[in-house]
This record gives sequence, C-alpha cells and structure tokens, in this order.
Amino acid sequence: MHKLAKYVLGAAAAAIVGLAAFGASAADKGYVGVSMPTKSSARWIDDGNNMIKQLEAKGYKAELQYADDDIPNQLAQIENMVTKGVNVLVIASIDGTTLTDVLHKAHEKGVKIIAYDRLIRNSPDVDYYATFDNYQVGVIQGGYIETALGLKDGKGPFNIELFGGSPDDNNAYFFYNGAMSVLKPYIDSKKLVVQSGQMGMDKVSTLRWDGAVAQARMDNLLSAFYTQKRVDAVLSPYDGLSIGILSSLKGVGYGTKDLPLPVVTGQDAEVQSIKSILAGEQRSTVFKDTRELAKVTVSMVDAVLGGSQPPINDTKTYDNGKKIVPSYLLKPVSVDASNWKQILVDSGYYKESQVK
Repeated sequence: MHKLAKYVLGAAAAAIVGLAAFGASAADKGYVGVSMPTKSSARWIDDGNNMIKQLEAKGYKAELQYADDDIPNQLAQIENMVTKGVNVLVIASIDGTTLTDVLHKAHEKGVKIIAYDRLIRNSPDVDYYATFDNYQVGVIQGGYIETALGLKDGKGPFNIELFGGSPDDNNAYFFYNGAMSVLKPYIDSKKLVVQSGQMGMDKVSTLRWDGAVAQARMDNLLSAFYTQKRVDAVLSPYDGLSIGILSSLKGVGYGTKDLPLPVVTGQDAEVQSIKSILAGEQRSTVFKDTRELAKVTVSMVDAVLGGSQPPINDTKTYDNGKKIVPSYLLKPVSVDASNWKQILVDSGYYKESQVK
C-alpha cells in the first residue's frame, strides 16, 4: 500500500477511536432527565433550552420532556426516564404533591432528585432545590404598588384587587405572602381597600396560572364592585395573568385619559408583557434570569455526580412536609419602563427587536 494511503487510513482510524472515546466519556459522565411542566409559558421553554444547552456543554447526556400541564403525563415521563437509567432528575413539577411514589422508586434506584423552581412537596426523596427567592418576588411586587401609589407618603385611600398563583404550586404562597407583607399594613389602615373583600389564597388563587381564568375573575370583580368606583391597583403574580387582567380592564374602558389603567404587576419578564410595559399598560414585572437558574442547577448536577457538596445558601426556608430541602436561592429583579433595556437587552437575555 502507498505510504500516503497508509497514513490517511491510520489517521481516520485514530479519529474514529477518538470519537468513540469521546462518546463513551460523555455517556459515562452521567445521564440527566429534565421534566418541565408546560410549553404554554415562554419562560418554561427558556428554562428547558437553557438546561439542555448547559448540561450538554458539560458533557452530560440529557433528555428534556414537557408534560403539557397534565399530571399523569408528567408522572409517565418521569417513570420512563427512570426506567431508561437516568442518574439525576431535574423536575419542575405541575403539582408539587403528586410525585411521591415515582420519586421513591427513583430514589431506590439511586437517582438524585433536584426540584427546579417549584418545590416538590410531601416527598423525603428530594435531595436539593434550585429556585429564586420567591418571598422576595412578592415583596418586590407589593413594593412596586406601594411606591407607584405613593402609600409611603400617606396618599390614599386606593382600591386594590389581589390575584394569586396556582394553589398546587408551592411558590404561589410565597409570592402572595411576600406581597402581603408590604400591602397588608395599608389594607389594615384603610389606605388600601379591597372592595371585593377577597383576600387569602383560598379566595384569590388562579388554577394552573391560567390567564383566561384571571380575565374571567377580573370581569366578575369589575361588574360586581366597580361600576361606581375605579380600581387603582391589581396585584398580579405572573405576566400571563397580567395580560388577562389588562384585557378585562380595557374591555370596560380603562386605558383612556379619563380612566387610566391601574398599577398592574407581573413576573417572568415575558415578551408580551415587556411590550405591554413599553405601551404604558402593565407597569412592572419581576425578572428571573433562567440562565442563572440553569447554571446553579447544572452545578448541583456536577456536584452530586462528582461526589461533592452542591452550592447551597438556604437550609431553613423550604420545608416540603417531609424534610427541609437544602436550597439555592437566586435574586429576582424588578423591571419596568425605566430599566428594561439595561436588565433584559444589555444582559443578552433578549434582543431589542424581540420586544419593540
């Protein structure tokens, strides 16, 4: 055989061996299953994409599943990933109380379990929790209303209505309680008046964070309590609800010079809501950088598979009913018309063309 041909064949063989070795090392590093609740919210799509991108960059085999807000579907997807041999499960649960049995089976197979953004309740088998400071999210929302209405300066009284998140999502209670830590003293002093009298998560929650449900409830509130009065603020814990609430308000004439829109909060800095903020409708949102949450979660995966201690900064807050789950809490950021470009565009999270 010609020397050059021998050289080419030898190089090709070496390349194949090298690729095989790389594939084996990537597979050997670990297999991570990621279970996300739904694609109906842009933030969960971003979460999933960020997780997979960062896991694969680290050399892990990674699988991403979306459960379409269907609990049996999420259970089946998790069971399937356990059967296929995942080493770690990263789970953003639909209902944080329904996974006990499947997680116990996973735990018995040595699978490590990381709750992602939403706490998984009533399971002793959750190893770690990666999330944002959810109570602080509510404090930011309540504080925005406080500042926008001038409540600290003694202004008022103002009318406010309260919306909560999904009652099966543990985070919803933290959001609500954080906001009420700011707002309730003003309600008690009558500087804020809830004309409907509807307070507490048992009365103000919104199942599955559904914007249509929020819009229908706002329709009912306006027709029952605000035919002769105006609403000055609406506590909304999530952008998807805020859009529905604003549609209801605009439907009865709010958004004019004579009847300006109330202060409406939000969360997740979704594109539609940033556009709404720039249009002078929704007043604020809370940004939670999913790139950073993915980074922390991947660091947890690295640690548990490498036999070291994951990054943790909270060991007291998140009692899931069976244990206090060691957690890492990231800081949320308030966004409105004054700082949206700096926070969202300059950081590379969005392109300016996406929101303008």
